[in-house]
Amino acid sequence: MKKTMIAACGMLFAGALDSGSAAAGGNAAQGKEKSKTCAACHGADGNSQSPDFPRLAGQHEGYLYHALKEYKAGKRKNPIMAGQIANLTQQDFSDLAAYFASQPGLYDKR
Repeated sequence: MKKTMIAACGMLFAGALDSGSAAAGGNAAQGKEKSKTCAACHGADGNSQSPDFPRLAGQHEGYLYHALKEYKAGKRKNPIMAGQIANLTQQDFSDLAAYFASQPGLYDKR
């Protein structure tokens, strides 16, 4: 019974992760165009050189998408981000997430 519960939880968790990336599914080329204002803090390719701003390059697409949604909804609090994303759409979130996820991280050997 315990093994069945663990397997069921694992499948639910995997489904939740999969639905997160499906929700993102953006266009990386469009995201690159939309990311120009992001570059001031996060770097042109998402590899911020400042410890004050997170590196976005190579992060999971679904994570980036949901983080942007949470900033917009006010679940994540950051006055800089709130101002930057105030006029962005869900499609913009998808495209930005796809672009930054496609970029190699600072230590990535892609």
